[in-house]
Amino acid sequence: MPIPLVDLQKQYASIKADIDAAVLGNIASGQFVLGPYVQKLETEIAAFCEVAQAIGVASGTDALLLALRALDIGAGDEVIVPAFTFFATAGAVHNCGARPVFCDIEPETYNLNPAEIERHISQRTKAIIPVHLFGQCAAMDEILAIAQGHGLAVIEDAAQAIGATYRGRKAGSIGDIGCFSFFPTKNLGGYGDGGMIVTKDANIADKVRLLRVHGGGTQYYHQLVGYNSRLDALQAAILSAKLPYLAEWSEQRRRNAANYNVLFEQVTDLIRPIEREEHYCIYNQYTLRMHNRDRVMAALKARSIGCAIYYPLPLHLQDCFRYLGYSQGAFPVSEQMAREVLSIPIFAEITREQQQEIADTIIQALSC
Repeated sequence: MPIPLVDLQKQYASIKADIDAAVLGNIASGQFVLGPYVQKLETEIAAFCEVAQAIGVASGTDALLLALRALDIGAGDEVIVPAFTFFATAGAVHNCGARPVFCDIEPETYNLNPAEIERHISQRTKAIIPVHLFGQCAAMDEILAIAQGHGLAVIEDAAQAIGATYRGRKAGSIGDIGCFSFFPTKNLGGYGDGGMIVTKDANIADKVRLLRVHGGGTQYYHQLVGYNSRLDALQAAILSAKLPYLAEWSEQRRRNAANYNVLFEQVTDLIRPIEREEHYCIYNQYTLRMHNRDRVMAALKARSIGCAIYYPLPLHLQDCFRYLGYSQGAFPVSEQMAREVLSIPIFAEITREQQQEIADTIIQALSC
């Protein structure tokens, strides 16, 4: 039988009654944009992340953009971002009018390398955006120390990391602002786009609330030029129904990762994910490194086993960022990871038999 990279149908079947009740309840209410369903989810996410404020927005990408705008970052400013991550991190910087400045990553965690940050700081630098890639937090204490030393804001891109912790602190709660995505494939995913901003700063929260409704606190009166970036109430209802299951789903992903680690323990031709001490990784992806990736991918696809490359081309080499002047070799670790990484199924409902089939297929392909 095929094994998808993410099995959303199996997840839905396991909580069907809760989801159906949430959807039908929202439809019956006639309240589809913001309103009590969104307010309820905001309260729940704020409590979950141990912060004072949570503001629902239209997507994880918008969360980043509105976070930047809330900090008054724009034309002439620079923001440091990792060269190896999803496009939205740097795209949001560009779209607020600022300049993304790329920085290399740690090969062990794929996260922003604190040792590389300071050489990219200039008088125009206003913020750092560490990404908690694949569900493991970046080295936040080191990043915060650098930011504080230079008077910079820190925006956590926690799109893949809801529920992850760093030295006892929840992802998204550590910097000035945290940004989450509720894209369907996330550990807490909706049935469409959605996002959330969290912060302990009431002034930042108030500004985000203005920005998400065209910059107006009262209809037709606008203090700022904002956006249409409201979280749909239907998505909020679905996410509220899912949230009570998130901790167990994360634990199951961790058990699945531990099982993979055992299955691949004796395989010398690949590198398993590394979870740092005092980190709690929620494994949005289980990402291996290998030299013979094309062969392994072909073998997996031949068995109808899902896999994906996150990410095949670092951001500094994307065509749209040529204007920044980077070239091949600028960030060697990011470029190496793009050549070697491969993510395999890690969803909570995967069976041990499926994991064994995936491991056997990979090991056989590497031995050819």
